[in-house]
Amino acid sequence: MMQLSHAWLVDENPETRFQAGAGQTYRMVRALLRNPLAVVGLVIIIGLLIVAAFAPVLAPYSPIESNLGARLLAPSADHWMGTDELGRDIFSRIIHGARITLMIVLLVAVISAPVGLLVGTVAGYFGGWVDRVLMGLTDVFLSMPKLILALAFVAALGPGIENAVIAIAITTWPVYARIARAETLTFRNAEFISAIQMQGASHTRVIFKHIMPLCLSSTIVRVTLDMAGIILTAAGLGFLGLGAQPPLPEWGAMISSGRAFILDQWWVATMPGFAIVIVSLGFCLFGDGLRDVLDPRNRTR
Repeated sequence: MMQLSHAWLVDENPETRFQAGAGQTYRMVRALLRNPLAVVGLVIIIGLLIVAAFAPVLAPYSPIESNLGARLLAPSADHWMGTDELGRDIFSRIIHGARITLMIVLLVAVISAPVGLLVGTVAGYFGGWVDRVLMGLTDVFLSMPKLILALAFVAALGPGIENAVIAIAITTWPVYARIARAETLTFRNAEFISAIQMQGASHTRVIFKHIMPLCLSSTIVRVTLDMAGIILTAAGLGFLGLGAQPPLPEWGAMISSGRAFILDQWWVATMPGFAIVIVSLGFCLFGDGLRDVLDPRNRTR
């Protein structure tokens, strides 16, 4: 049965569109699993999802309630990563902080990627003054460092998770716009686009139904690679007190509160730092593997 399923999936002459899509997905998954670093990244991401989903079950203590009698305890069997200056279990706070990190990453991706994709495809499709205006606006955002620009926006909007998400999304979309525009220019004058237009399709239909799907793979890869940068930017805002506000267990804010104890109680700031590094590394490894798999030059192998 497995051999029959494999033969059906790798058939070079699929009979239906579903079989073609399933076969392409099967080949991509196999190629991804052959990359050990990508698998490591995928395992880290899946671990983050599991930790975020089951945080109340996995965390042995409350992430918010303080216990001054147990403040600044070193890592032990009772507190695997020690406690902070208010006696809160750092391991529990890191577990609950995974929810905040994942929420920020997903919200920024959901907001910025569609905006960038739309701006890039519209600019590349119409060209002319539309392209000059949209890409000029994009270049303005790209000319400034992301963290500095995010600081400016969140300072204007006010501290908080919601405003931090908006600020990071505003600074992230230009990269996706540039990628979408570059891809749109490669097939804007293709014969299949001309054939669709001759059939009476509107510009909106051409952009949303035919051009955007062709730009999705490169955008998805870039979003995955940018996850690490989004996490670091969110942690930077939290470190400066402009992201999640106390007592929420945001990793950047945890590092900020623990920097005063870095020499004697190193675990207070080091443990959330390790969490940021590991999760960022996971997204980078998975993004690199995904980029190799979705590269059109490798799809014929």
